[in-house]
Amino acid sequence: MTLAADTLSFGYPGRTIGRDVSLAVKPGEALARLGPNGGGKTTRLKTMLGLIAPHGGSVTIDGRRLSGISIAERARLIGYVPQAHAGAFAFSVRDVVLMGRTAHQGVFAKPSKSDRAIADARLTELGIAHLAGKPYTMISGGERQLVLIARALAQEPRYVVLDEPTASLDFGNQGKVMRQITTLKARGLGVCFTTHDPNQALRHADSVALLRDGTLVSQGAPHDVLSRVKVEALYGTKVEMILGQTSFAFVPG
Repeated sequence: MTLAADTLSFGYPGRTIGRDVSLAVKPGEALARLGPNGGGKTTRLKTMLGLIAPHGGSVTIDGRRLSGISIAERARLIGYVPQAHAGAFAFSVRDVVLMGRTAHQGVFAKPSKSDRAIADARLTELGIAHLAGKPYTMISGGERQLVLIARALAQEPRYVVLDEPTASLDFGNQGKVMRQITTLKARGLGVCFTTHDPNQALRHADSVALLRDGTLVSQGAPHDVLSRVKVEALYGTKVEMILGQTSFAFVPG
């Protein structure tokens, strides 16, 4: 079983950004995608979610073409966690998580007792049950990101896709969110996340894909792909390996 892209070309009407990208994530594993801004990471992610039609190739879920799977079923198979945002409406945290249950009940269905129990269980698992009654717009950025993860898990998916899940978060909240990726893997979910931090990929991913200018330049196990030479080439800047070759640091100047 996999969430896979096979020789995928992607972009927008009249403009192809990336070509011939093949990647796959299996249940119980995490795939990290790294690359500089404008490299096509988010566009490819949206294509794999079915939000943008591919320009070529295919996306499959457990061997089935995404194009042949209904939107409702996709929502039961893939949970999506966007970058943290403040939100426009002051829904309670519990109500935001309950929105994940529409994958099973429909947009206008009233949440059942079972739906509420599932939402509360996800909040408890993520250690944010105390926020259940608070307005989503009034909690911190790190807390909002955990709420979005809880919402995705309320869908009870097989795969979870996260778009730069630690963007704009402070150091402590980055750690909380990244630890959840390890937890999701342990639960048997397939996890795919984008990041600009090679250290996150090194510590939390089972496989890594490096994308630059829409091209897949390298993929494989983290310690094979994330060498000093490859990271310097990817970002066009000097780096050094520290702490026994287990962390990267950018070289100033």
